[in-house]
Amino acid sequence: MTIYQHFRPEEKEFIDQVFNWKDTVDASYAPKLTDFLDPREQEIVRSIIGSQTEVKFALFGGTHSSERRRAIIYPDYFQVEADDFQICLFEVEYPIKFISLEHPQVLGSLMSLGLKRGKFGDILVHDGRIQFFVSKDVEDYICTQFDSVGKTSVSLRAQPLENALQPEENWHEISVTASSLRLDTVISAIYNISRQKSQGFIQQGLVKLNWTLIENPAFECKEYDMISVRGYGRSKIISIEGKTKKDKWKITAGKAK
Repeated sequence: MTIYQHFRPEEKEFIDQVFNWKDTVDASYAPKLTDFLDPREQEIVRSIIGSQTEVKFALFGGTHSSERRRAIIYPDYFQVEADDFQICLFEVEYPIKFISLEHPQVLGSLMSLGLKRGKFGDILVHDGRIQFFVSKDVEDYICTQFDSVGKTSVSLRAQPLENALQPEENWHEISVTASSLRLDTVISAIYNISRQKSQGFIQQGLVKLNWTLIENPAFECKEYDMISVRGYGRSKIISIEGKTKKDKWKITAGKAK
């Protein structure tokens, strides 16, 4: 099928799942709610469902600026409401005056509960306050099991979605050119470092792409990829604009401020 040519081989399983969701909605004439999807997975849903008339999709992650979002794939008669996404918001209560907690620590503690990453949405951090979104089907489990971050005892307080914090991370848009779409070359262009340095970071396990550790410098980047380089922050590929006259790739990227 030609659709596979536009994606990575390791994305085939997820692509097949999206086709399965689409066919199920088409056959049952009932909506399907997914777990939280990262931006790359959202793009795959967007590519496959597209703007078809019979089966549509909507994305929501708790706020309209959420990075990780759940998808509802639905027949054309269905009217999507925010409640249909089944998202809960929790605030982490801890001795904020004496202890500093950060995003990676909270994510690590959530993952240690044995749930899939897809059950959690964005983790929001602002002025020491921490909130996170979860899928409603694990709400009770989270309430009873999530009682510490590292060695710090914490408790949770449910919040309405409208009380969600504004994340501290802002994106600065830049335009760069790269000789190829290899991960080492793209990192070199976005962070303005040598390719040798970017290769070293990748081989040392300091680079994640779409929240997954990648140790292959030749891994090919695509639109909507999220890149994290330890010590240099996060970036995302907003669009790949084609090639310049000098045969370089034009890339629009966002860098976290």
